[in-house]
Amino acid sequence: MKIGKATVPRTAICTSDEHTIVVRGRDLSKDLIGKLSFVEHFFLLLTGQPPSAGEAAVLNATLVAIAEHGLVPSVQVSRMTLAAAPEALQGAVAAGILGCGSVVLGSSEAAGRFLAQISARGKSAASLEAAAREVVREYREAKQAIPGYGHPLHRGGDPRALRLLEVAAEANTSGHHAEIARAVERLLPEVIGRALALNVSGAIPAVLLDAGYPLLALKGVPLLARTAGLVAHLLEEQQRAIGFVMSHAAAQAINYDGEAPPDFKPSKDG
Repeated sequence: MKIGKATVPRTAICTSDEHTIVVRGRDLSKDLIGKLSFVEHFFLLLTGQPPSAGEAAVLNATLVAIAEHGLVPSVQVSRMTLAAAPEALQGAVAAGILGCGSVVLGSSEAAGRFLAQISARGKSAASLEAAAREVVREYREAKQAIPGYGHPLHRGGDPRALRLLEVAAEANTSGHHAEIARAVERLLPEVIGRALALNVSGAIPAVLLDAGYPLLALKGVPLLARTAGLVAHLLEEQQRAIGFVMSHAAAQAINYDGEAPPDFKPSKDG
């Protein structure tokens, strides 16, 4: 039994014959290699159209903003995986990417959907601020965090978010979603009783959606960016290994509080 829509299977991304590889309607060898940057090619693959200079600049800025974030859990698991399986660089990268979810790297997607919800509500609300106020209140009533706002370190303003908004303005792509992001930031003290600054996870969808980037592919930006960071960490892991050091440090940091035989004495080495 067939499950799903009865449609003809097809793709519009790539095909080839004996002489030509076609990507989004263009000859890969003649039209793309050596002529498009990787960021431009990525945009073309997603949308079917090459980006304008401004769209490419904004996408590039978002990738740079979050490619590296130190020894976060996804980086630690990636480095420890390589320490355990040094022949499997691809497995170590995959291990790090598999750790990207709603807490780490998924927040940009959630913030994008939040901004899109306000944008859709704004078509029937009295004003953009009224729509933002309604949606924020609904999130609070549902006991949901406001995605894209607040940061444990950058309480006065995330410098990455501020710079991304500047890049969008410089590239002449700043528009409706950036306006929504700023409106929410202004309204938060009134609606939830405290100020929360726009963070990088909120700025990324704001500038990307204004630059024509697809909402459904938002998670792809942090995934692509962080993959680059993981490869850098894995190269360093091969040259200056710390994977087993981190593993040992974890064992030392965690106290065992389960049952044990009467004569058991914990090792000082963990």
